[in-house]
Amino acid sequence: MIQMRNGVPSLSGPKGSLPIREDDEITFKLAMLYEGQCEGLGPEKAATKYGYTRQRYYQILDIFERQGAEGLKSLRRGPKRNYRRTDEVVRQIIRYRYLDPKMSVEVIAQKLNQNGYTIAARSVQRVISEYGLQKKTASVSPHRQAFRNSNP
Repeated sequence: MIQMRNGVPSLSGPKGSLPIREDDEITFKLAMLYEGQCEGLGPEKAATKYGYTRQRYYQILDIFERQGAEGLKSLRRGPKRNYRRTDEVVRQIIRYRYLDPKMSVEVIAQKLNQNGYTIAARSVQRVISEYGLQKKTASVSPHRQAFRNSNP
C-alpha cells in the first residue's frame, strides 16, 4: 500500500517501507492494481484513490495482464514519425533549392503541393534551415561600415 511518510510517497508493508519517486508512474499503477485486485479495495475505490476512472483502471489491468509491468509505462503522444517531411519530400526541397537558389520557400511549397506532396511553407523552411540552405545575405563588417560612413 502507498502511504505518505515525511511528505514522500512510500510503499509500506508490515515490516517496513520503500520510498517512491513522485514521477514513477509504473510503481503507482502497479500499486493501484495491487490494492484493487489483491488487498480487497476494489477497482473503483483503487482507481479513485490514484486519480483514475474505473474504465482506465480496467484498461491498465488489461495492459498489465498482456505486457507485464513494462506495459504500464506511458507511451509518447502525437505522431510517431515525420509524416509530412518524408525523405522524398526533403530530397525534393533540396533539389528545388539547388536548381534555383533564389526560389522562395512559398514557391517551393507550392510546387511540391502541385506535385502531390502535402506540405506547408513552414515545413519547407525547417528543412532549408536544417540543411543550411538559406539564402546568403550580404553583410558588411563593422570596420568597413565605419569606413563607408566616413567617406561620402
